Amino acid sequence: MLTEEERAYLWLCTAEEFDYREKVTLLRAAQPAEIFLHAEERAEEILHRPIVTPLSMREERADALVKALEQADAFVVTLFSDDYPESLKHITAPPLILFGSGNRELLTKRKFCIVGSRVIPPWAEKTGKRIAKELASQFVLVTGLAEGGDLAVIDGALPSGNLISVLPCGIDCCYPAAHITVKQKIREKGLLLTELAPGDTTRKYTFHARNRILAGLSEGVLVLAAGKRSGTLITASAALDYGRDVFAFPHNVGTAAGEGCNDLIKKGAALVTCSQDIFGWYGMQCAEREELPLTEEEGRVLAILREEGEMHLTAIAERAGMKPFEASAVLSALEIKGAAVKSGGNKYSILS
Repeated sequence: MLTEEERAYLWLCTAEEFDYREKVTLLRAAQPAEIFLHAEERAEEILHRPIVTPLSMREERADALVKALEQADAFVVTLFSDDYPESLKHITAPPLILFGSGNRELLTKRKFCIVGSRVIPPWAEKTGKRIAKELASQFVLVTGLAEGGDLAVIDGALPSGNLISVLPCGIDCCYPAAHITVKQKIREKGLLLTELAPGDTTRKYTFHARNRILAGLSEGVLVLAAGKRSGTLITASAALDYGRDVFAFPHNVGTAAGEGCNDLIKKGAALVTCSQDIFGWYGMQCAEREELPLTEEEGRVLAILREEGEMHLTAIAERAGMKPFEASAVLSALEIKGAAVKSGGNKYSILS
């Protein structure tokens, strides 16, 4: 049950009558309950303009928000809550209020962000999933809810429960709509988070606003894949602005889905190929990865892929002294063991 002060805060921070600057001014100069209940003349004095919304409409709006939060099984974290993430307080225009659903305790734990564009090479997707799984042993992973890179992170981190998915819409909405089942799984095991009120749908600016939260929550940001104009680069740019560490996967020259990553590396982002690179950056110990049990044929094919990075099936078969169907069976076994991935056009790539 929300207190009178919390209801007042909820109304003020979601009221369209005020812009961000006015909300901050009011919060610094007056108690929200004053403005909400009776002393609106105090607020008018502070803002040097009248408050247009009558008290009855304020009460109605607050009641509707409280009901929506109850229906969504959600909670509210304000800028003054004890568990409001400290890292968020120091970014440009920090969210005045956060709506969450799931494991609230994740807000106070150490966090790391992994993002990637919606179109992501298979090898980057598979490697990203594995890195997310390994990093989730010591970090809470922060990402979005989109196709491609976000889903790779979710698949890797969700089993541990150490996952926060930041939404570009209200807590009771789902974007993209096809991910409603994934969203429910995150609610059950991890945490859904947004600064938008229940009922708010996505708009162009809400994605940019969401990206600043991704970066602001985290100690560092890893970019799995990003084209030259990818929205994922907005998160990386925000991370740099906030003094966060930025990491990126290297991609083959000429790969459109990796141009943004390669540019980040040119500009100083740390090159990452495995979770040990990130653990080492923060001086953290990580579990030794078990050696894969490989047959002689699997070891031979893997050595070829390790040398070349990506090859067509027929070229692999020729180098390994096998018939194409034999090489195909070996590559399928390597895929199952998480050592290789089919990258399209009958080509295969090694996974780090």
